[in-house]
Amino acid sequence: MNPAPTLAQLRSAALGHTLWPRTGLQAAITRLGFVQADPIRAPARAQDLILMQRVRGYRAGDLERRYAQLDVEEDVLPNYGFVTREVQRLLHPRQHRPLRIETEAPGLLEQVLALAQPGASLHPREVEAALGRQAVSNAWGGQSSASTRALDALHYRGHLRVVRRDSGVRVYGPATHLQAAEPLTVEQRTRGVVLLLARLYGPLPQASLGYLLSLCGYGLPGLKADLRAALKAAVGETLAHARLDGVTYLWPADASLDATASPGVRLVAPFDPLVWDRRRFALLHGWTYRFEAYTPPAKRVMGYYALPVFHHERAVGWANLKVVAGELTSEVQLIPGVRHTAAFTRGLDAELARYRAFLGLSS
Repeated sequence: MNPAPTLAQLRSAALGHTLWPRTGLQAAITRLGFVQADPIRAPARAQDLILMQRVRGYRAGDLERRYAQLDVEEDVLPNYGFVTREVQRLLHPRQHRPLRIETEAPGLLEQVLALAQPGASLHPREVEAALGRQAVSNAWGGQSSASTRALDALHYRGHLRVVRRDSGVRVYGPATHLQAAEPLTVEQRTRGVVLLLARLYGPLPQASLGYLLSLCGYGLPGLKADLRAALKAAVGETLAHARLDGVTYLWPADASLDATASPGVRLVAPFDPLVWDRRRFALLHGWTYRFEAYTPPAKRVMGYYALPVFHHERAVGWANLKVVAGELTSEVQLIPGVRHTAAFTRGLDAELARYRAFLGLSS
C-alpha cells in the first residue's frame, strides 16, 4: 500500500500536470483538452492568458487568428471555451432539455437550421435580415435578438459550429464533422469526460469532480440507470485516489504525483486550470482567491481582474496588470508570511517581460 501523499506533493503535481514547459499551440490545446474563454481583457482575454503560459512565443489573439487552421472548436465543457474535435465528440449529442428560446420563439430553431446549407456561414445580422427581427428575454433580465439566441442554441446542441469571428461576433456554419462522426457509447463518453476533467484539474477533491460533472449535465434529475452505472465505472476504473486531512483527492491513474512544474514566477488567469477549482486552490495553498470583476468596486479586496501569482509551486499572492499609454503597469500583493525576496523580484521581472512580449508592448 502506497503512503498517503503530502500536501506539498499534491500541490506540486497540480502544477506539473498542467503547467509543463512551453510547447506549440496545437500541442498545448491538445494536451489541455479544454481552454476556458472569457471576453474581459485585463490585460488580455482568459484564453490568451491560459495559452501564453504554455505556448512558446504566444501573442495575444493568436488563437483567434489561427483558429481556422487548428484542430479546435468552440464549445461548452462545462464553461464556454475551446476544445479539440476529439474532446467535442465526448460532448454530443447532449442530453435534450427544453431551451427558453424554443418556447419564446416556436419554430425559430428550425428556420435558422434551414439556412445552414453546406458551405454556408451565418452571421447573426444576416440571419436576422432573412427571418426578421424578434426580441426575447435573456438571463440578465434584458432583451436579446431571438436569431442570435437561436444560433447559440443550435451551436450548443451540436448542429452548428463557429467557423470564425468577425470583430468578436461568432459566425456559424453547419457542424458536418459532428454529424459524420461515428457516435460513441455512453460508457466511452462518460469515461472520456471523467478522465479529461481529472487530467485538467487533478489532483482534485472528490466533491469538486462531482460539481464539475453536474455542470456537464451528469447531475440532471432522472439520470438514466445506464448513465449512472457508466459514471460509477468511469470513476472507479480511470482514477487513483488518496485521502489527506479528511479530503479525498482524485487524479488519473496513469498520472504520477511526482510531476513538477518549471520554477520561477507565473501570473495566471482567474480561469486557469490551476485556479478554476476554488475549493482545491484553498486546500492546496491555504488562502482564498476571489474573482471580483463583478463585485462593486468599493467592496473589492484583490481588484477587478486579479491574476494569482505562483512562485516555486505555491500561490503567494495576486497581481493586477494594466496597459496605460502603451506601457504595462503592475500592482502585486503578497499574502501574509511571504517575503518579497531578491529571487522573487527577478522572477517577477522576467514574467512581466514575457507579458510585454505577449501583449506586443515595447520592453
